[in-house]
Amino acid sequence: MLTNEQPRLRIKQAVVVEGKYDKIKLSAVIDAVIIVTNGFGIYKNSETADLIRFYARSSGIIILTDSDTAGARIRGHIKSIVSEGEIISLYVPEIFGKEKRKTSPSMEGKLGVEGMSVQILRETFEKAGLLSEDSEPREKITKQDMYELGLSGGADSREKRRHLCASLSLPENLSAPALLDALNTLMDRPHLRSYMNGIADERKE
Repeated sequence: MLTNEQPRLRIKQAVVVEGKYDKIKLSAVIDAVIIVTNGFGIYKNSETADLIRFYARSSGIIILTDSDTAGARIRGHIKSIVSEGEIISLYVPEIFGKEKRKTSPSMEGKLGVEGMSVQILRETFEKAGLLSEDSEPREKITKQDMYELGLSGGADSREKRRHLCASLSLPENLSAPALLDALNTLMDRPHLRSYMNGIADERKE
């Protein structure tokens, strides 16, 4: 029997979901960057769109929206704004019901990603053959690292983030949380500290 205590599946691609509750549920199943569109908010959020395009080019993206009409529209929009890179579509099964936190079912009566069991979500990734071959865990960059390196919480943090993003060919106006997610797909904690020291030395010259 599968439980929440099972090791999370390591996925190299970034996974795009609709809402924060989808992300919370999926975080118990996979170890990966998870990007939230905030439903149709993706239509107007240029930062999220830039982030999706970046991951499509660098590691690839997996679209895992709900199996209803709204989910299909969001999936189609994401595909339309990504002109290069890898896009993988995953689909949760059509199961009718209501999520526990909601007072009534969705308009079409189908469960979304957050309503799927851990077992179903786990099997969705396993059957698609999307497990990362990189089994060695890396030393992750934390919010504290971002603060200590001046990338958050400081008067010039925004400028430091912009300079770092430019050097890594990332979207230049990423927020601290978005940059943290991006950095953890590109390097580990010691590498970031070394990289930031290198940038500091360059700026002194």
